[in-house]
Formats: sequence, C-alpha cells, structure tokens
Amino acid sequence: MFQKLFFLLVVKPFMKIFIGLRVYGRQNLPNSHPFIIVANHSSHLDTLSLLSVFPIKDLSKIQPVAAGDYFDRNKALSFLTHHLFNILTIPRSGINRENNPVDIMKKAIDEGKSLIIFPEGTRSLTGEIGHFRRGIAHLIMEIPSLKVIPVFLANMGRSLPKGEYLPIPFFCEIVIGEPPLLQGEKSEMVQALENSVRGLKQSYEQYYRE
Repeated sequence: MFQKLFFLLVVKPFMKIFIGLRVYGRQNLPNSHPFIIVANHSSHLDTLSLLSVFPIKDLSKIQPVAAGDYFDRNKALSFLTHHLFNILTIPRSGINRENNPVDIMKKAIDEGKSLIIFPEGTRSLTGEIGHFRRGIAHLIMEIPSLKVIPVFLANMGRSLPKGEYLPIPFFCEIVIGEPPLLQGEKSEMVQALENSVRGLKQSYEQYYRE
C-alpha cells in the first residue's frame, strides 16, 4: 500500500510535471504479466520513469533488476529500494549455484513477475548505448516463450547524471518498441536486443525529438 501511495502522490506527479515525461509506443506493452523490459541505462531516473508508465495496480507485479552490491550495501538503502521500488537484487561477483542471477530472475518470472533489465550492466556516462552483456540471453533461453520488450530512454542522464543526486528539470522521453525475433546463438540474441534499442534511439532522433 505504501508503494502505491508513494507512486500516486510523489513519483507520477514528479515524472509528469518536473521531468515532463512523454511516452511513445505504449501500445507495445503486453496486456498481461510476466514479460521483460530491456532498456538502455544512464540514470537512476531510468527505473522511476519505467515504473511510472504502468498503472498503480500493476506495481507489485514488476521488479527492476539491480546490483545487490550497490543497493544492498546498507540496511536503509536496501529497505527503501525493496519496499518502494520492489527491486530484485542479483550479485555481480562471488556467483555460485546458490545465488546464480539467472536462477534468481527465473524464479521471479515463474512467480508471475515482470522484470526491468538494463543489459549494459552499468549507467552510461555519455548517454551512448553500451554493448549488452550476455546474461540476458541465458534468461531468454530458459524461458523462450517470454515476450521481451525493447525500450529506449532519452535524456534521463541529462536530468540526473551518474554521480549526481539532485535531478534538474529536463524533458525526458520513453520509446517502447515491439518485441524482436530472438533466435540463434546467445550472442545473436544479445545483438538483436541491442540493435532493437539502438533502432529505437534512431527513431526517436528522427521522429520524436523536438
């Protein structure tokens, strides 16, 4: 309940009024859970903006995937991010059979959760899209029927760059694409996803950017 009130009274008004968030391609979001959103990453606003796209009633069904060593580094941060944003933390080091990131994500999907994943693995300092890591392909191969939705996030890093803690007003936009055909080897799947997000960036620059 607290999460829903927080998004209704704080996050959604903040994203709409202060950030001026605009969303294109909303019709490409599936009508039912679970699914995966794959997006570029340049700011902590990325997660907020994506969560704000969904109806309040769906928030409990969506989990942004995040690095455990960052968001679980102290109890206060861990409590806030898990309870307000419903994040799913995974390890980036010391991985073994007991804490395998793919198994953790698959378990969440099996429970009906949709995931938000940033395959670059870190926030971009330049706004350019980095190469996607192969972990996403391992998950897709485990659940090949799952829809994977590519998303391009524009200008989030200008409003709240990496290393900053106070956002500045800046029009930010989201472009949601259709799920690409994912087949072949893992490297081919990853490249197809990366190409999809890069294609959305090109579409944004050509048709949407003012």
